[in-house]
Amino acid sequence: MTDSLLSGPEPDPAGDAGHTGAPPRVGFFTDTSVCIGCKACEVACKEWNAIPEDGLSLTGMSYDNTGGLGASAWRHVAFIEQSAPPAAPAVPAPEGRTQLPLATDAAPAGGEFRWLMSSDVCKHCTHAACLDVCPTGSLFRTEFGTVVVQEDICNGCGYCVPACPYGVIDQRPSDGRAFKCTLCYDRLGVGLEPACAKACPTESIQFGPLDELRARAALRVDQLHAAGVTDARLYGHDPEDGVGGDGAFFLLLDEPEVYGLPPDPVVTTRDLPAMWKHAGAAALSLAGGMALSFALPTLLQRKVRR
Repeated sequence: MTDSLLSGPEPDPAGDAGHTGAPPRVGFFTDTSVCIGCKACEVACKEWNAIPEDGLSLTGMSYDNTGGLGASAWRHVAFIEQSAPPAAPAVPAPEGRTQLPLATDAAPAGGEFRWLMSSDVCKHCTHAACLDVCPTGSLFRTEFGTVVVQEDICNGCGYCVPACPYGVIDQRPSDGRAFKCTLCYDRLGVGLEPACAKACPTESIQFGPLDELRARAALRVDQLHAAGVTDARLYGHDPEDGVGGDGAFFLLLDEPEVYGLPPDPVVTTRDLPAMWKHAGAAALSLAGGMALSFALPTLLQRKVRR
């Protein structure tokens, strides 16, 4: 395995995984500026994938009863309440839409506070450390460029859990197997869009070819900046970032940390080649030192005899 497969720009992850004639890479663009926190995506995800119930108790910190992504929560809608500037501009509707259903409540113009809502999901990284460290081949790259866990092959080792820079993948306590979003791989195979995107009433979750989504997202950011929403930014869209770009990226209205996202994620296996080189050099040095320690007494004895 070469450095280029562990980090850096990667234009064709499916092709490098062995898929010849693969279709264009697909993914999610989540426009958080139009998310209304309805949780339809969470419900649709659970229903389609038969994910077990993961707790119905409120956290006491917000209206969020999920808390975060996990083995039984493949979608998580975050509710973030924060103070808003007195002159905070209203968020305009995307191009081609005359109104923004209910979402104006998320960022009231001139209000004292605002809701920042975002539906989080597995990022389906270009360089997926979870896949790199899996010893059984349970995790694999699909022909669509997404990353899927085969639950019947997972042995519950848990190596993938700390490998994920986003803290997405998780193990179920009942049997230790790892689970995460599959981007509805079974639906993609028959030409359907993922259940969460299908259920989203405001089109906050958009599915399609990744290149098209990136272009659409850039236009949306320009529209928001022109309307005075200067904090709007994209997250996870850049192929030059620490994970080679995400297959699921976001438009945010504040810093990533506000949404519980790492500000500068890096694939955790990036430095493996350098680490192995250093380990090899250390092993050679140790072997050389041991050989010298055994040879030195013999050399000294020969010198004394002369």
